[in-house]
Amino acid sequence: MSAAEETGGEITSLSNDVFLIFAPYPDSTGFVGRITKRFKGLQVRWVKSSASPLVPPKAEDLDAKEWDGVTLLATFMPPPAEFLSKVRFVQLTTAGIDRWPGHAIYQDDRVTFATSNGCHATQIAEWVIGAWLMHQHAFLTYAANMKTGTWQSPFTAKVQDSTGMRIGILGYGAIGRQCARLAKVLGMEVYAYTRSERATPESRKDDSYCVPGTGDPDGLLPAKWFHGAAKEDVNNFLGQDLDLLVISLPLTSETRQILSHEQFEILSKKKTFVANIARGGHINQDALIKALEIEQIRGAALDVTDPEPLPSDHPLWKAPNLIITPHISWKTDALFGRLLHLMELNLEKLATGQPLINVVNRQLHY
Repeated sequence: MSAAEETGGEITSLSNDVFLIFAPYPDSTGFVGRITKRFKGLQVRWVKSSASPLVPPKAEDLDAKEWDGVTLLATFMPPPAEFLSKVRFVQLTTAGIDRWPGHAIYQDDRVTFATSNGCHATQIAEWVIGAWLMHQHAFLTYAANMKTGTWQSPFTAKVQDSTGMRIGILGYGAIGRQCARLAKVLGMEVYAYTRSERATPESRKDDSYCVPGTGDPDGLLPAKWFHGAAKEDVNNFLGQDLDLLVISLPLTSETRQILSHEQFEILSKKKTFVANIARGGHINQDALIKALEIEQIRGAALDVTDPEPLPSDHPLWKAPNLIITPHISWKTDALFGRLLHLMELNLEKLATGQPLINVVNRQLHY
């Protein structure tokens, strides 16, 4: 099922392009009609996938006619390479690109990739702070008490507020910056970690898509900045008496299992609470289970695991002081509108020769 239009607008530089939006939703906002009115000659096709967005499209499920001549693509999962021989630009609807590095089209330097980094920041940051507050105020304990009709004495549960505590954000991108913004309102001190040094005010600015009024566009919130790609650099950051650690990194060969036994030993000094909203592969899960069982850390919240879905008999489910959600922190009714807005912005920049938003660095894979 698809929508395809080719009409007229004042911008003519995309007149030889075919833009395919491969999505699990119908075009309920009139996006196709709006775009074709702006860009003269641009063909826009909206193909609604009947499969889950988490399942890669299969060649046999796709109508070859829809892919004929496609030069611009918006997609969640990687389609088969044989459908993309003419593609020159791929707009991902995900913030990460870890599903793409082995794909033939990704390996073609002539094809530009851009992520949707920033479209998910507000809702994911709320998930992080919500999980933190749930733990700090013992909400899960009180929720369990409701099932048994137990009125617990206020003096038996340990409750801590956030004022004066320290949040460490491992990966200070769009999501990390919004986490910092919310944490700052709670009275927390912000420490930021990036792979590359951000020594100047200009280098600390955010160049990703940003919902107005959110995040930390100028990089002014952190009290301290840390950087590096070596394990020693990460360990130094983890040793900064962090009360809350947020993992918001891209998953690469450098960051896989960036938290393991050694790192949890470092975090045990402050019994740091760990929140992971990036990818399950960032944490050695056996090490996490041990850290929770022997109380090296006060607790953890995971929206991502390895594997996904997490098997019902996996030991993570029974680990103490752990909150697990099934990779849903990105969800909000506002997400789709933000994704379409970003697509339109990048089409305009592509048409007018301006730098695109969220272009992927093929060496670093983010």
